[in-house]
Amino acid sequence: MEKVIFFALAVPILGFVFYLGGTAIMKGFKAKVENRPVKPEEKEEENETQVSSSSNNDLSSEITKLNELHKSGVLTQEEFEKAKNKLLNN
Repeated sequence: MEKVIFFALAVPILGFVFYLGGTAIMKGFKAKVENRPVKPEEKEEENETQVSSSSNNDLSSEITKLNELHKSGVLTQEEFEKAKNKLLNN
């Protein structure tokens, strides 16, 4: 009977201790990866990705503004096309 009580208490406690240990180890690995020094090549790739996504957002917002100006009658069809082509070709 004492063995049953011992195992009934010891197994969950040991499981919890292993869980906490595993969690701490995984957090350590994650922190190590996040804090590693970044190579110059990787910085360039990150910058290119950020620039391309922000330029896509800027381009779409500019074309949307042009479209609104065209719909409101401020720009003619010709002016709208010229401005749009200028944005797309740059």
